[in-house]
Amino acid sequence: MTSLWTRCNSCQRILYKQDILDNKAVCPSCGFHFRLSAEERLQMLFDDGAYEVLDAGLHSVDALGFVDVKRYADRIRENERKTGLSEAIVTARGTMGGLPVYILAMEFGFLGGSVASVVGEKIARACERALEDRRPVVIVSCSGGMRMQEGMLSLVQMAKSSAAIARLGRAGIPFLSVLADPTTGGTTASFAMLGDINIAEPQALIGFAGPRVIEQTIKEKLPKGFQRSEFLLDHGMLDEVVERKNLKPYLVRALRLFLNRPQ
Repeated sequence: MTSLWTRCNSCQRILYKQDILDNKAVCPSCGFHFRLSAEERLQMLFDDGAYEVLDAGLHSVDALGFVDVKRYADRIRENERKTGLSEAIVTARGTMGGLPVYILAMEFGFLGGSVASVVGEKIARACERALEDRRPVVIVSCSGGMRMQEGMLSLVQMAKSSAAIARLGRAGIPFLSVLADPTTGGTTASFAMLGDINIAEPQALIGFAGPRVIEQTIKEKLPKGFQRSEFLLDHGMLDEVVERKNLKPYLVRALRLFLNRPQ
């Protein structure tokens, strides 16, 4: 942010940036939810913004020697420098509303939040830790899907993460899924829709294939608002749409119900 003003992506109004920041990165005029970084997510959800980062030393490797217009290994290094992260997800441990919890936040700025081998490994490790100390798990998804540069190594993370979350369910450990804009592709087709409660932020784009691909396949015009969180809620694919200012209280209340703790 180099200037004091910015334009809302939705209502197009010119806004004072500090007003947006003071409102949890939500437009004070129309309620548009600006995208947050993984770090901003974690600071917003953990008590006093304090948390311990886990598995920060895990880095992706170019196992396939993949090259398109650029070498995958170079893309990884560029995104590490750009975001200051080792991968497209951050695993953290702390308390939320006084409850011990693991929160995993995806970083869209790292190759579109795409799921690579390391992302799947971090989710699996978080679930394994949760099984050991019986802490609930929250994942905030913001992702374009699986990472094509890793091919099948990326696709198998759908099964790996789903299996890890299934183990939480068998052990009676709550898993809450938060879907932010966007959550698409294999991310939606795996762990993002496996929560004991699946909730989304307003107007988040959620789906598997993109609207253009679907229209070309079925040869029909899609309904207005298709693949937005409100549409999915109306059609039974989400449990709730929650504004960002109410997200932490909602998650804490849900966890207390699952854990049979007094409100």
